[in-house]
Amino acid sequence: MPGVLAILEQRGGSVKGVSHEVLSAARSISGEVGGDVHAVVVGPPGISADGLDADKVFLCLDDAFELYQADSYAQVASSLARSGDYKAVLLAATSMGKDLGARVAARLKCPLATDIIDISGSDGIVVSRPVYAGKAILKLRITWSPFVASIRPNVFPANQSGNAGLVEELPVPDGGKDSAARTVATREPERAALDVAEASIVVSGGRGLKDPESFRLIEELADALGGAVGASRAVVDAGWRPHSEQVGQTGKTVSPNLYVAVGISGATQHIAGMRTAKVIVAINRDKDAPIFRIADYGLVGDLFEIVPKLTEEIRKVRVS
Repeated sequence: MPGVLAILEQRGGSVKGVSHEVLSAARSISGEVGGDVHAVVVGPPGISADGLDADKVFLCLDDAFELYQADSYAQVASSLARSGDYKAVLLAATSMGKDLGARVAARLKCPLATDIIDISGSDGIVVSRPVYAGKAILKLRITWSPFVASIRPNVFPANQSGNAGLVEELPVPDGGKDSAARTVATREPERAALDVAEASIVVSGGRGLKDPESFRLIEELADALGGAVGASRAVVDAGWRPHSEQVGQTGKTVSPNLYVAVGISGATQHIAGMRTAKVIVAINRDKDAPIFRIADYGLVGDLFEIVPKLTEEIRKVRVS
């Protein structure tokens, strides 16, 4: 019996890691509403269902779907959700998920809960999400069926050792490849980089670095930790770093295991995008900087002395 449908993401013909987190959240909900966990992947031929913890996996594969196609993806997902009589439809709160979730909810004419960080079933299905720049947690009791919810990355544990049950191929929808608006290309960064929204470790820099050339200190520390590079809004507005790295209310919301803020004072809009990180480390010469109010660990001092030494010691530990 269908219970929850998980919409998975792919990139380059491989299912993204964040999709395993969506499946984990789907398992949590299915334990409350009953039924199986089904998954759907829309993408190019060759995608495998191996390692997907779902009772059934639907694959809609075509060369035209290598890149995210909003109308086609929404048509496939909403048609499947409607025909399967699911109680919930889940996807990741990524750039694609935020766009696709709204489209699917509109087609199904059902509620949409975004950026979910917790799910409980003590009294019906209750989901939680940060509000007011992360200063409060809003709990929503959902009584409508189905409902669509997007899951914040790095919140739910990812199970990549599951085994998919049945695998079924879906036909390409009529007109699915002839939408009025189509994605024809994507621009990748010059160097391979982790997406800050999905990385488990993020090292962000602010105006305290004084000039864009000093961001090499952030890059080196992030490389030593195996994490992604982030930036404050002030840095991005100054043209030092690309918008794809911006963390904050007008950038990306992150929930890594470790967040290192270097030379960032801690403006409200920046804190709104990272305060749900599990561990926050702040490095700033101003002992009264707002960032220290939410930091688990704080280092007061000259970042140009602290960061290189920290990077060096981390590399020694990792090599040994």
